[in-house]
Amino acid sequence: MKIDLRSDTVTRPTPGMLDAICKAEVGDDVFGEDPTINALEERAAKMFGKEAGLFCPSGTMTNQIAINVLTKPGDEVVCDYTSHIYQYEGGGIARNSGVQAKLLTGDRGRISATQVEESINQIFDWLTRTKLVSIENTVNKAGGSFYTLQQMKDLSEVCHRNGLLMHLDGARIFNAVIEAGYTPAQIGPLFNSISVCMSKGLGAPAGSLLLGTKDFIREARRARKVFGGGMRQAGYFAAAGLYALDNHIDRLKEDHRRAKVLAEAINKLPYIKELLPVETNILIFTLHDAIPLDYFMEILNDNGIQCAIFGKQTVRFVTHLDIDDNMIDKTISVLKKIN
Repeated sequence: MKIDLRSDTVTRPTPGMLDAICKAEVGDDVFGEDPTINALEERAAKMFGKEAGLFCPSGTMTNQIAINVLTKPGDEVVCDYTSHIYQYEGGGIARNSGVQAKLLTGDRGRISATQVEESINQIFDWLTRTKLVSIENTVNKAGGSFYTLQQMKDLSEVCHRNGLLMHLDGARIFNAVIEAGYTPAQIGPLFNSISVCMSKGLGAPAGSLLLGTKDFIREARRARKVFGGGMRQAGYFAAAGLYALDNHIDRLKEDHRRAKVLAEAINKLPYIKELLPVETNILIFTLHDAIPLDYFMEILNDNGIQCAIFGKQTVRFVTHLDIDDNMIDKTISVLKKIN
């Protein structure tokens, strides 16, 4: 039995999703002629109360396009230091858009309205112009923590009052939606742009959506072309995304339940130094120094369990639609035998 807990990006399409992919009607998306991509863009935009959408190969691209369109070189984007746009996008903030990041230290990746307001630069020639605030929901590096609706409203109000724009890196936004109980329609109006990933918890093989106004998406299409993201008959990917929106949102509750079962067992292990609070489908824990990380990983690998190294003595598990209860039970059994 292979148990892959490295990420929720490792899933394979389900039989129903494969059927939808095979039956997809496609066209040339650079010409705007792929009907399945058009349908997915319209569907997602409507869900979040936005005017338009843009289908891209990855969440990194949707985030980077948003930064590129909403800022000018020399501007500043405010974000938490754990943010994906800063940690895991290859320095794209500076490389792609000539923008610098102002890093805040929030509560497990979640920055507050007060922090943002206090971080805004005054308007002097020698200071960078604070232009954009980006938040990640859920926060990967903070163990899947999520923002409440009120926290996002407070941030939006501060940005609006100070003339700042807001971007949501919603790679796992549906995990937050399921756990927190708000809706995409409640989130949408709070942000100028929103990135939504199809290939993480929702289980599609590839693709992310960028959502915003028609004018914003018009500029985003140009940026996508420049970044090399113009695709042709990519409606096969979009068909998987449509299937995921119809079938894989509510089932995220199962991923969260299994993550919490795993967390309960991990918390009882004597060699665990710290486990971050588990709220969605991500578990990040640190081993005591007496258990070398290489030794821990070797035992898991020998038992067919894969996971991600997430720092010194730190490991990440992620539950997803290819992980079932038997796999959770086996993982717990193996963990209990380590000494």
